[in-house]
Amino acid sequence: MIQNIQKYSLNELIQIAEKKYPLTFEPIKIGGISLSILQIKDLESYIDKLAQTQEQIELPFWAKIWPASVLLTHFLLKYIPTNSNKTVLEIGAGLGLCGLFLAKKGFKVILSDIEPDALLFMQINILKNKLNKNAEVKKINFIESQNIEPVDYIIGSEVLYLEHSYRPLVKFLSKNLKAKKENEVILSQSYTRKSNHFFDLAKKEFHIQQKTIGYKSQDDTDNEKFLCNIFRLKLKKYV
Repeated sequence: MIQNIQKYSLNELIQIAEKKYPLTFEPIKIGGISLSILQIKDLESYIDKLAQTQEQIELPFWAKIWPASVLLTHFLLKYIPTNSNKTVLEIGAGLGLCGLFLAKKGFKVILSDIEPDALLFMQINILKNKLNKNAEVKKINFIESQNIEPVDYIIGSEVLYLEHSYRPLVKFLSKNLKAKKENEVILSQSYTRKSNHFFDLAKKEFHIQQKTIGYKSQDDTDNEKFLCNIFRLKLKKYV
């Protein structure tokens, strides 16, 4: 992991990333806001190339923009009132899509992940979009129930894929969400993914609301509709 990543310029960070990955900036527009998001160029080809040259590969799932992230961003921009005094933590942020759009809208945002390269890409995206006054990156491992300065919102997309993380994640969320009635944890995941055990654990601490939303691919050759579930969690003692 790069030490003191905030001390590097945009060009210096891009040069570091280019030594490991083929890069491209892609324009992403959600809710009338446009951002330029750094991605691995032709991710599928990159993974195929890795598979040909390495016996064991670690798939860069953090580098993919998941439909659940896009839908969560739509939801947040539409339903969460903008307030520059409100703080947001995105866990398992990957490229930081959701948090970057909230930073653009004026929230104070922490983008977090445990993958060093994810932190690198997120910091590049912050600088590329001139969001360094509203956004910062931080390495956070919620499985270790790491404590931070409590925030008004904790958000995450597709973070419920490891069952052994469920119990420490519930503990992390309850500890690091500010104890106020209006504050929430907002999570999204694919409609087909089931994480019942997590919600069985979470309902001991949180009141949970669920909403299903979706969108159709803009690709003319692909009529697939993506569905995801949005979960809004509020601490029971403040509901």
